[in-house]
Amino acid sequence: MSGRGAPRLLGRPVPLSQVAWLTVVWLLLWGDLSVGNVLGGLLAGLIVVWLLPLPVVDTGLRIHPVAALIFLIRFARDLVVSSFRVAFWALRLDRPPPVQIVEVRLRSSSEVMTVLLTVALSALPGSLVLEVHLGERELVLHVLGLTGDVQALTQQDVTRLESRIVAAFGTHADQEELR
Repeated sequence: MSGRGAPRLLGRPVPLSQVAWLTVVWLLLWGDLSVGNVLGGLLAGLIVVWLLPLPVVDTGLRIHPVAALIFLIRFARDLVVSSFRVAFWALRLDRPPPVQIVEVRLRSSSEVMTVLLTVALSALPGSLVLEVHLGERELVLHVLGLTGDVQALTQQDVTRLESRIVAAFGTHADQEELR
């Protein structure tokens, strides 16, 4: 929170969201929900955010609600498909699943988008990010259970996922970079 629009206390902005989070932490530490603990948490939170203001940090993350909903729906579908693919290979006892190490190119140069993509890929069963080469815009993936042209299939899947992530969470500059 940048402090714009936040209430002020003795000339300094007091971000209420930070006070609320600190109050929740206070209550969790005390382990007892009482009026005294809530008031004590609010007071402690106010003192901390007023005495130790955090610098304004732009994470480079913007949430576009419609695109984020589309990303979540498609990511859930990808989770189900990937889970079935891994389960299919796990239940086939006659031969081991095909496994390959694949390098894929990224279109975005944003570190934030690369981190989100890396997390999303690693969350999908059957894929794991082994290396990230930011300067070259490359990921090295361990891919399980794909047959055919694994390089091309993986590149297409990663490009689609990257596009959905940038559409859902990227800045306008990130989105322009992909066009």
